[in-house]
Amino acid sequence: MIDLTKQQLKKNYNISDNVLEIYEKALKDVEIEFKRYDDIREFNQLKVLSALQQERISDSHFTNSTGYGYGDIGREALDRVYAKVFNTESALVRPHFVNGTHALGAALFGNLRPKDTMLSVVGEPYDTLHSIIGISEEENIGSLKEYGVKYKQVDLKNGKVDLDKVEEILKEDRSIKLVHIQRSTGYGWRNALLVSEIKEIISFVKNIKSDVICFVDNCYGEFIDTIEPTDVGADLMAGSLIKNIGGGIAPTGGYIVGKEEYVTQSAYRLTIPGIGGECGSTFGVMRLFFQGLFLAPHIAMEAVKGAILCSRMLELAGFEVLPKYTDKRSDIIQAIKFNDKDKLINFCKGIQSGSPVDSFVQCEPWDMPGYEDQVIMAAGAFVQGSSIELSADAPIREPYIAYLQGGLTYDHAKIGILIALNKTLN
Repeated sequence: MIDLTKQQLKKNYNISDNVLEIYEKALKDVEIEFKRYDDIREFNQLKVLSALQQERISDSHFTNSTGYGYGDIGREALDRVYAKVFNTESALVRPHFVNGTHALGAALFGNLRPKDTMLSVVGEPYDTLHSIIGISEEENIGSLKEYGVKYKQVDLKNGKVDLDKVEEILKEDRSIKLVHIQRSTGYGWRNALLVSEIKEIISFVKNIKSDVICFVDNCYGEFIDTIEPTDVGADLMAGSLIKNIGGGIAPTGGYIVGKEEYVTQSAYRLTIPGIGGECGSTFGVMRLFFQGLFLAPHIAMEAVKGAILCSRMLELAGFEVLPKYTDKRSDIIQAIKFNDKDKLINFCKGIQSGSPVDSFVQCEPWDMPGYEDQVIMAAGAFVQGSSIELSADAPIREPYIAYLQGGLTYDHAKIGILIALNKTLN
């Protein structure tokens, strides 16, 4: 860091010499790790470019359909591009998905029927899925449980999927229709599942029950490896366009990819049976969706580099972190265990104050819809709630773990982390 930048950080944000020393030590430590992700970024950029070229994308695909949206060539071409990128039979990419949870919910409701059982093999899924499944205390909201879909889960064993227990449940319960695999950490304390680990889980499950749907929540995981879960046997997968794959440009939306029959059933729940993905105007966002996808391999790696630096800086500052800065990563999330409510809140407030948007806002814990605990969210983003932009959030519960993610540029991520650490320590 040049002296002029240091002077500005001290002047504008009162960054202490101690925090700057931690930063400079961490910066040297993480340099060797970045090469691994530069290679992955280059590969994925080629993959996306090739898919766009094969579909002969032109500005005629940047459509602005209205009403029913029949015959929207941009929407149809983007579906085909996503199917190529993810190596699947079909894709459904729509601005009508309000978030990743909505896309996940459409996939679940579309493919599960009364008396079917959903099995989560990674323990309790992300908080916002609890209401969908029916494992929250809410009633009369139309959960899967209320429609007669049963739910079982296998808790992690030493941070890994308990395959012995998975085998036991699959053999004893023939009603299991869908196995849910959450790639990212969510609000847990574990490393994200590597695609190689997801491959092992899918292969194991299919050997026991070949007709089960292996469904992957891919939120935060796109383009962090050279392969995706659909390359290793996932039947169905969903994610959000305001995370990795939207490249920080997509203003909303989500995607579902996989085998055609399962994507079709999902589309019937996004719209209605009999119409599915054939309908739906695109509100003039198609150029942003195409361009965001093109930028996504680069943007995702900017976020990963920020997460690696954060991991090392917070570790040097005395906090427990996961993943470690040397761990192989499978999502953009960095977890920091503060064991202190005030330090957790101050860290998130620091990220907010380092944001380009709403930097003047003091984020506070609140009762956010879909979450069982109060949640604090630092999200000064150009796209509301966009977690590919630098953000941090946490449920207000022990042991007070913050989850940092995103960063459209590595330089901004560095500055935001410096401000957050400074606010935490001083």
